[in-house]
Amino acid sequence: MFLHLGANTVIPLRNVIAIFDLKIAASAVTDQYIKNVKSSNKLIDISENSAKSFIITDQNVYMSAISSQTLKKRAGHIPVGDEE
Repeated sequence: MFLHLGANTVIPLRNVIAIFDLKIAASAVTDQYIKNVKSSNKLIDISENSAKSFIITDQNVYMSAISSQTLKKRAGHIPVGDEE
């Protein structure tokens, strides 16, 4: 299966490690993580400067203008917390 992240970007769902809401995950640690990923040339910003979420994959981190809730719905059921 594949996940459409917006801006004509589609990735294999099996590569997705985590999907985060940018506002909820906003912290100094998150900001530093994003800076580190960007300096490693592993950040792909497809949000056109209106990022709502970021998606961590086994290769890159994507910034998307699509909300984390919408991405989760597109992905189908992704276990959250104690769900398995």
